[in-house]
Amino acid sequence: MSRRKTPQKRTINPDPIYHSRLVSMLVNRILQSGKKTLAQQIFYQAMKKIEESTQQDPVEVLRQAVLNVTPLLEVKARRVGGSTYQVPLEVSSERGTTLALRWLIKSARTRPGNEMVSKLANEIIDASNQTGNAIRKREETHKMAEANKAFAHFRF
Repeated sequence: MSRRKTPQKRTINPDPIYHSRLVSMLVNRILQSGKKTLAQQIFYQAMKKIEESTQQDPVEVLRQAVLNVTPLLEVKARRVGGSTYQVPLEVSSERGTTLALRWLIKSARTRPGNEMVSKLANEIIDASNQTGNAIRKREETHKMAEANKAFAHFRF
């Protein structure tokens, strides 16, 4: 790992339709093989589907889903005296959002079915209603942190 100064954070431009940075972050996570227009099509169709099924503002549903999935604690491996401990740490807001988006996309991809638009829309709706695989992943992470609370004094 480099011992030089850490690189500057790049600013993310908001998306052209909803003018939201969160939306452009999610589109960038959907992106595969550099096909951004396809990722945008998938996302915007999913947002239309969310609006039709919930009768609410789709950006608000997305924001609520990300807030519900965002973890507060996570565990990091820390090596002390030859043995490795899972040390619980608080998650910064930026990392929490990143993890939430990653888990949303991953759980949407693993859903049964063959159309990514409906899988993504259903996962976002489920996450906003406190159900779904992404919520389960957050609960797992919190349980791990809770179970390893005894090693919190190894925090670095």
